[in-house]
Amino acid sequence: MEVKINREIRQYTESIFFGLSMRQFIFSCLACGIAVLLYFILRPYFGVETLSWMCILGALPFAILGFLNYNGMTAEKFIVAWVKSEILSPKRLMLKPDNLYDEMLKNIENNKKLKSKNKRKRKINKKNKKG
Repeated sequence: MEVKINREIRQYTESIFFGLSMRQFIFSCLACGIAVLLYFILRPYFGVETLSWMCILGALPFAILGFLNYNGMTAEKFIVAWVKSEILSPKRLMLKPDNLYDEMLKNIENNKKLKSKNKRKRKINKKNKKG
């Protein structure tokens, strides 16, 4: 008897039905249910071949949702991340470089100007008090 052990413990999924995880099994049942529902709803309107393709196309999104894993995310998490990055976040990023050295020099010059103005005001105030 051989037991498979994953190298990474986070990749372990417990198989419940037919080798599928609970999530995969639920989405598979949902896909089959949608296919059967589409068959009975659309049977009076289409032929067998067209109807079979419509059932497959109707069940496909649910089957994909159950089995898709992208970068360790399930389909729902991936869709939410995609909506946040592509729709909710701004598309255009404005990169404006900051020259910290130049800003520091401007601050030093402004401080020197303020100090010299304050010295002039003090001198003028002293002269006015004496005079």
